[in-house]
Amino acid sequence: MTRLKNSKKIALVITDGVGFRNFVMSDFILQIENVFDSVSIYSGLPAAVFDNIKLSEKTKIFELAIFNEKKATRFFRKWKEIAHLTKFRSFAGMNENLELGYPKNNHLGSIFIKIVYAITKFWHSNSSILFAEKMQFLTFSNHEVTKSYLQLLKNDRPDLVFFTHQRPSYLAPLLDAAINRKIKTATFIFSWDNLASKGRMLGTFNHFLVWSDLMQSEMLYFYDQVRSSQITVVGTPQFEPYVLERFKTEKLQFFKKFHLNQNQKIICYSCADATIGANDSIVITAIAQAIWTSEILDVQLFVRTSPAESPNRFQNIIDQYPEIKWNFPKWTSARINHTEAWSQRIPTHEDIMDLRAILEFSDLSVNMCSTMSLDFMLFDKPVINTVFGNTQNGLYDDQRFLAYDHFKKVVDSKAVIVAKNANELVTTINFYLQNPAANKHERAGVIALQLGKPLLGTSQRIAETLFRISNV
Repeated sequence: MTRLKNSKKIALVITDGVGFRNFVMSDFILQIENVFDSVSIYSGLPAAVFDNIKLSEKTKIFELAIFNEKKATRFFRKWKEIAHLTKFRSFAGMNENLELGYPKNNHLGSIFIKIVYAITKFWHSNSSILFAEKMQFLTFSNHEVTKSYLQLLKNDRPDLVFFTHQRPSYLAPLLDAAINRKIKTATFIFSWDNLASKGRMLGTFNHFLVWSDLMQSEMLYFYDQVRSSQITVVGTPQFEPYVLERFKTEKLQFFKKFHLNQNQKIICYSCADATIGANDSIVITAIAQAIWTSEILDVQLFVRTSPAESPNRFQNIIDQYPEIKWNFPKWTSARINHTEAWSQRIPTHEDIMDLRAILEFSDLSVNMCSTMSLDFMLFDKPVINTVFGNTQNGLYDDQRFLAYDHFKKVVDSKAVIVAKNANELVTTINFYLQNPAANKHERAGVIALQLGKPLLGTSQRIAETLFRISNV
């Protein structure tokens, strides 16, 4: 392949459906095409998902082969990840993931993991973690998928490979191939809880793009070997559609679509996925019952389920409370034969429009410590976080999330009100309906802390940062 002198090519690694939403359905591709001479998309999704996306001739799609790790690779990956969690187990999220990952039985695979826990109890220094990562990468250096990635990079010759998600372990061979080809690498820290609550990154990158100054300080704390010069604060494209004209909906159109009453205020409950949203039905029922008994007046309940699952688990509530309005996110499954099938669910343009309208036209948000708290705060809407369960009352223990470092900052800021039972929830709903401007200043403070940069121009900012990195 012939390259023009001084021309620049970037390869974008789009990992999953959420990454597709954030980096493909925003203005990011347009801005990348503006600053780079050539663009390759290395897709963890089937290439067909890009058929309806407007791309210029300078952008090409390459579908990545699916990597399934073998036992030796898994051993060293788990060593790296568990050592990282052990090193930082003083953080509630890290400690919980460490405890949840410990096997409860003595099957062969479980014994294998227990051995890793035993090793990392004593060896969890940064040097130990980096050693485990080096060994992990060695185990798949001759894997057929790694070889296919090496060939792809050899033929495509990008100046920079940008991973839009820092965690998926199945992309480690691609990072290894880029390192072997001496190609610069960069990654984006995917979500606000990833650094202080989740496990180790998939590998060692040259540069890191983060949401905010807060996230930059977390990066320097959790990754000893990273220097501040390797980190750039750019904001996040996750929320950029909220300031893009093509995703706006007229209020009357929104009310008609979901059969909403224009004379009543809207309480929106946002569900978690089934893995952590076990109390969703209890909270929804509590609100619906309070409306039914007139403890809450002149309101309607609107529920948005998680894009990661079907709405089947709510069928009993749908039948019992037909007055509740529902939004089942329009995400489609692009592939099922994948190590993480949920990652292959992709959103529609319509769903992003629906979500933006929900945020703009709802009067109050209720959710369980979700990033949706930030979504609603961006539209200056009051937020209630429900945590009904604890270790004593028999419900799913969601109160433990209050100790997670990323969310503790939100609670401590007084930007949200926490409701630990139905009575507190009803009282707080009535308070916010009468005082919607309460905690307004605190909400703005959380947005400034967590996001760091204005939404408008986010994609352009990221594209220009990547171009600068490619020229260093």
